[in-house]
Amino acid sequence: MEKVYKTMRNAGAFSIAMGIIITVTGLAVGIMTIVNGAVLLKRKSEITF
Repeated sequence: MEKVYKTMRNAGAFSIAMGIIITVTGLAVGIMTIVNGAVLLKRKSEITF
């Protein structure tokens, strides 16, 4: 029975760690996308076709 509890504890800790990593990664990508979009909008007058 103790093995089941250790497995559940490890799975829970892994899930929390992965959630934090995914949240930080998503936030970083979102910020980079917003900055990139702002730069594109700022320089739209420089674009010629």
